Amino acid sequence: MNLRVEQSLSQLLHEAFVSLRTLGKRSILALLGIVIGSSSVVALINIGHNAAVDAAMIFKDMGTDTLIAQFPPKGTANVPMRTQLDLDAVRRAVPGIAHIGAIIPFSGPMVFHGRTTNANFVGITPDIPPTMRLVLREGRFLSPFDANETYGVIGDQLAQALGAPGDPLKLGDRVRINDYLFQVVGILSNQPRAMLMPVQANETLFMPADGMRRIYANPQISNVIIRAAPGEDMERVARDAAVALRTQLSDHDVEITVPQQMIDGMTRQSRTFAYLLLALGAISLVGGGVGVMNVMLMNVSERRREIGIRMALGARQRDIRNLFLLEAVTLTAVGALCGAVLGMTAAWLYAWLSGWEFALAVAALPLGVGSTLLVGLFFGIYPAVSASRLQPVEALRDE
Repeated sequence: MNLRVEQSLSQLLHEAFVSLRTLGKRSILALLGIVIGSSSVVALINIGHNAAVDAAMIFKDMGTDTLIAQFPPKGTANVPMRTQLDLDAVRRAVPGIAHIGAIIPFSGPMVFHGRTTNANFVGITPDIPPTMRLVLREGRFLSPFDANETYGVIGDQLAQALGAPGDPLKLGDRVRINDYLFQVVGILSNQPRAMLMPVQANETLFMPADGMRRIYANPQISNVIIRAAPGEDMERVARDAAVALRTQLSDHDVEITVPQQMIDGMTRQSRTFAYLLLALGAISLVGGGVGVMNVMLMNVSERRREIGIRMALGARQRDIRNLFLLEAVTLTAVGALCGAVLGMTAAWLYAWLSGWEFALAVAALPLGVGSTLLVGLFFGIYPAVSASRLQPVEALRDE
């Protein structure tokens, strides 16, 4: 019985391919429509997925356990921010804080061996390096004992900008800022860009916060950066930290950015974007399905006499219906496979041109191929049913 079924299916597939081949250019045009539709679905799903992955990478190096506090003035008064905050009191008041530090930014020219470049100068409290995940290439970080010293830790790109062939900036060298010489005690490794961080470490010279008055008459804390302990509820830590900081400020409010909230928002936005791209691909696929239906209806019209002969020889309605339905699905399956290959290639090429790291979306191939087959099946039903309902006598009359 199984052998008979296999032979019958094999015979049907052979007849389907022969019939499609005899259609010539019409079959090829319908196939192109399916290929374009299928490749659109696969490519657009992958492009949406890669866009979401690339957006999430912005936050990866910052870490979802990091909070950024800002201090906008209350009301319309332009009151200067304080130079110091009791961060130890905040740490004691908020369980779950692993590291907390403040930054005081400034910018201006920096000179080394007659070479000048614009740089960011950031006064920091001692806990900033672990809070910002700074990594040293050589030397050491600033310590609490360096509060009144003219020491600095320089970013990788800034060190390269000040150096020259045969005269690189090295540990122990001194750079001039205004009328002061700052000794370089540490050089950072190249740090990944963290878009939410208020400063970019690669382009910065870090110095003790207490020493910022040497180069800036009115230093002000711009941000407090908090890194929570593993497993902590970031919403709770942000809420409690804001309360603790407000007790030390009378003229400024406290606004804390929670990266996880932004990631969740971007995830929802990316999902909406992916649905939009999927809808565009589905429209292309429906257009290909309409082409398949037109080809199959023309196929039925041209083979009415063949259908009548098959019925006269004992073929049942379901045999005729299955024959034409199989032809439609076969045409669609070939288009789906070709479209999957073309769609993956297009998605990879788009990611390469955009500078993204290509990542295969798990749902791309199943959705692309599966939806294409369903479209072929749906648009092949009407021609197949129409063929099965032909009366043998009327079909045999056709020349």
